[in-house]
Amino acid sequence: MKSTFLSLALFAAIGAVAASTPALAVPHAGDPVPPFTVPKSSGATVGSANFKGKPLYVNFFASWCGPCNAEAPDIARLYRTYHKRGLNIIGVDELEESDKAAGFARKYAWPFAVGVDADGTMGRAFGAVGLPVHVFVDRRGNVSTYRLGEMSPPEIEDAIKKIL
Repeated sequence: MKSTFLSLALFAAIGAVAASTPALAVPHAGDPVPPFTVPKSSGATVGSANFKGKPLYVNFFASWCGPCNAEAPDIARLYRTYHKRGLNIIGVDELEESDKAAGFARKYAWPFAVGVDADGTMGRAFGAVGLPVHVFVDRRGNVSTYRLGEMSPPEIEDAIKKIL
């Protein structure tokens, strides 16, 4: 009886949250990348229009996220390896303030733009229900690979090679 009550209470709570939360969109391979504009940790803005016709890797992260910290050095290394071939990366700090984003970027010497999605608007458009989230966009502006969760360096590199 007690577990049935708890199950019903949990179901009701989940339903209430789901009803009050805008639907999350999860991009699929072949879908156009959702349009976005976010402030950079430096204060300027960056958006999808900045990357039109260019291969783009969007990496959602947070400073507290263990897998995000584990991947960060490899993402910087892969950017340095493939930027000359046209790769663009934007790191998007999800639901944190610009000082956290800037600190993370400094810690890992990220040489690319870092946006701040403080209210989660961009994350919802990209289906960021957990972190990290990886979205690889080809030159036509279509999603090539979408991945929720940690990726190994070879997996990231393979996804990068698909969009170059």
